[in-house]
Amino acid sequence: MSEKKEEHLLKELCREDAGLYDVLGSYLYLDPRGAISQKDLETLIEEAEKSIKDENCRETRQKCMRAVDKAIFEATQNPEEKSRYIKVIQDLASKTVKVTEKEKEIAEKEGSANYASSLEGSIKKCKVLSERIEDVIRIASLFYNERLEELGASDRREERREERRGVVLKEEREEREAKYSREARRKKMGRGERREAEKEDKEEDKKEETRGEARRKEGKETEKEEDRVEEKEREKREAKRKELK
Repeated sequence: MSEKKEEHLLKELCREDAGLYDVLGSYLYLDPRGAISQKDLETLIEEAEKSIKDENCRETRQKCMRAVDKAIFEATQNPEEKSRYIKVIQDLASKTVKVTEKEKEIAEKEGSANYASSLEGSIKKCKVLSERIEDVIRIASLFYNERLEELGASDRREERREERRGVVLKEEREEREAKYSREARRKKMGRGERREAEKEDKEEDKKEETRGEARRKEGKETEKEEDRVEEKEREKREAKRKELK
């Protein structure tokens, strides 16, 4: 977790619980839609269990963690099935601890002290995850639901921006095409007609410049309004979060 805003959100949710913050900082993602596997949970569990039989410790640990990540996220989105997910997560956490302990033993035998130390830290966090699973799901639910709302609002805003950019580009393209068309017609005119056409073109250029300024002003005003809406939505999310804690 790298962005200060989201670090602050997680700290606020965990309050003074440094231990829980430390664990969740390793298990939660800023954008769960992209970071968490798109495979269904059952498939991820099957892959992890197959890897356990193959006795590849590092691969097994990674696959178990992918399944844990998926299970935590699904638990936050399906609160009515929380008890089922708790069992799944605790089972996966237990398997993760066992395989990580084996991987740590191998690292120690190979003289990889730093790697063994990092694995020991992972083991401790995994144990805390299992022991405090109720708290983990509660905080993860608040965190993920707020992040999903923020991401959804951001996506919608970007879609509106793209739509506005498309409209502006279309208008600018039509103006350029009209200008090229006028220039082409002017080349075929006589001297008298051309002078009159040039006057009309200058007037049209002024109108295009005015329209361009109007578009830019409208765009800035729209951005300001969206900023105001976004701030109100953020305040509502914060108020809702305080009520749920």
